[in-house]
Amino acid sequence: MILSIQYLYYLVGAVLALTAIATLADRSNPKRLSSGLFWGLYALVFLVGDLLPPMWVGVGAVAMAVIAGFGGVAGGRHDGRSVADYAASAKRLGNKLFAPALAIPLVTMVGTLSAKHLSVGGVPLLDPKNTTLVSLGVGCVVALALVCWLTRETPAQGMRESRRLTDALGWALVLPQMLGMLGLVFSDAGVGKAVAYVTTTYINMDLRFVAVAVYVVGMALFTIIMGNGFAAFPVMTGGVGVPVLVGVYHGDPAVMAAIGMLSGYCGTLLTPMAANFNIVPAALLELPDKNAVIRAQVPTALALLTANVFLLYFLMFR
Repeated sequence: MILSIQYLYYLVGAVLALTAIATLADRSNPKRLSSGLFWGLYALVFLVGDLLPPMWVGVGAVAMAVIAGFGGVAGGRHDGRSVADYAASAKRLGNKLFAPALAIPLVTMVGTLSAKHLSVGGVPLLDPKNTTLVSLGVGCVVALALVCWLTRETPAQGMRESRRLTDALGWALVLPQMLGMLGLVFSDAGVGKAVAYVTTTYINMDLRFVAVAVYVVGMALFTIIMGNGFAAFPVMTGGVGVPVLVGVYHGDPAVMAAIGMLSGYCGTLLTPMAANFNIVPAALLELPDKNAVIRAQVPTALALLTANVFLLYFLMFR
C-alpha cells in the first residue's frame, strides 16, 4: 500500500476537526460557535475536499474569510501548568527536548532521498509524486511519538497543546494556504500579462537597468501583497522576467530565477501577509507588538533588495 499524501490530509483534517469540537465545547470561549465553525470548515477541506465540488470548497473559503474578517475567531481558556512545572520538566529533560524537533527535518530528508529505494514487491511505500510532503507527515508523527516517550505524556496532551497553539495563532494559521491559492488565481487570471502591459506602457524599459530594477522591486512588492514569493514569481517572471530580461536583453534565466526569488524573500520579511514567518513567531513568543518581527527585519530586507538590483544587473548579462 502506497503511503499517499491523502493520508497526511486526513491526519491534518482529524486534528482540525478535534480542535473544532473542543472549541465548540469550550464555554469559556466568547466566540465558540463562530470559532468552531471556522475550524470545522477548514477541517472539511482536508477530510473531504477532494469529494466536494470546487464551487462548494470556494464557498467554504469565502465563509472562513468572512468569519475571520468580522473577528469571529477567538481563543478560549487553557489551563496550563505553572512556570515551576515547566522549569522542572526542562531541567529533567535538558537537551533531549531538541530530539523531537530535529526528528522532523531528519525523517523528511531521509524519506525524500531514499524514497526510490523504499518499495515492497515493486510498489513504492511513499507517494512518488509527493515524497517530501509525505515524509514530512511521517516526521511529524515520529516527533509526536518521541515527545510522548520523553515526557511520559499521552497523545491527548499533544492534542491539547495543539489546540492551545492554534488558538494563539488564530486565523493566521490558514493564511499560507489561502495565499497559495491566491497565487494560482492571479496566474490563471492573467495578472502577469497585465503587469507586462503596464510596465512596458508606463515605464521606459529601453534602459536595461530600469528593467532589472522593475523586476527585482516588483518581486518584493507582489510578495508583500500576496505574502508568498512562490505566488509572486509567476506573475513577475511572466510579466517582466521572461519577455523583457530574457526575450529582449537575452539574460541568463537561471540567474534571473535565483535572484528573483531572493528578491521575493525580501518582500517576505516586510509583510504581515507572510504570517508563518512574521506573525506566528510574534504570537508564539507572546510579543506585545505583533509586527515586532517585521520591524526588526526592515533594514536587512531593504539593504538586500538594493544589493539584488546590482547583482542581477551584473550577473545576468555576463
